[in-house]
Amino acid sequence: MSDERLREERIIAVVVTHRRPDELAKSLDAVCSQSRRPDHLIVVDNDHDERVRDLVAGQPIPTTYLGSQRNLGGAGGFALGMLHALSLGAQWVWLADDDGRPQDTEVLATLLACAERHGLAEVSPMICDLDDPARLAFPLRRGLKWRRLVSELRTESVLPDLMPGIAHLFNGALFRAGTLEAVGVPDLRLFFRGDETELHRRLLRSGLPFGTCLHAVYLHPQGGDEFRPILGGRMHAQYPDNPTKRYFTYRNRGYLQSQPGMRKLVLQEYLRYGWYFLVTERDPAGLREWIRLRRLGRRERFFHGDGKNSS
Repeated sequence: MSDERLREERIIAVVVTHRRPDELAKSLDAVCSQSRRPDHLIVVDNDHDERVRDLVAGQPIPTTYLGSQRNLGGAGGFALGMLHALSLGAQWVWLADDDGRPQDTEVLATLLACAERHGLAEVSPMICDLDDPARLAFPLRRGLKWRRLVSELRTESVLPDLMPGIAHLFNGALFRAGTLEAVGVPDLRLFFRGDETELHRRLLRSGLPFGTCLHAVYLHPQGGDEFRPILGGRMHAQYPDNPTKRYFTYRNRGYLQSQPGMRKLVLQEYLRYGWYFLVTERDPAGLREWIRLRRLGRRERFFHGDGKNSS
């Protein structure tokens, strides 16, 4: 496809935000400063904040502000924005959040060219540490080994510009419209935590080609601190730093691992967290709570709060 044809295709950016107007301003500036600008920007505001409405209205490209009077979470926010983008005739939908941003002005053009070169249904940039771009913002596990550096991805990839079959789907991800019609949008019930993984599961099972472009970088605050090493660092257990994050993380993983394509991970999950809570932390109560939250997810008890009265 020619560069002229690529420029003609309608790309709509979708950004979800919640009570971070200062960070959002930096994100929108980077999104709207791309050499290949999005044709339209949609911002879903989960706090319905007038400051955010004014910020969106001041952008140099056509915009839509969707202020929600209910916090839909990341899952619901992206679902709403992606569906609205499709309704506006998007041929590509580019996702971003309020605390991350493209590293430079060429990220969107690079992603678009990579998708066309390899015939991809979806392509993501590498997600790198905002404070140290040589590090990944989220560690990536390949087998029993964790990759934390950009250099490790680039040297291990078979292709010089693409890591096929692996992608983060919200931070800088670029979807063809037809891909969203085939795999759907994020599941509102998950609210946040695991919604990206669930969409990745559907994308993988669809058989559509996707991957991570090794020449594009999206910057994001470091998120690897939640992954606690066990067994001398050979494995890790995720332990978020507050009860709300733990609730949604463990409940949603219980649901995810009851779905086709992920059930094979259940035994490994019990071994991992059994070791973490009983051996590493000596916290039997923590293990009981982990099991309770997983059970809520497996039973599809999608309630906010601790769910103690819903089982």
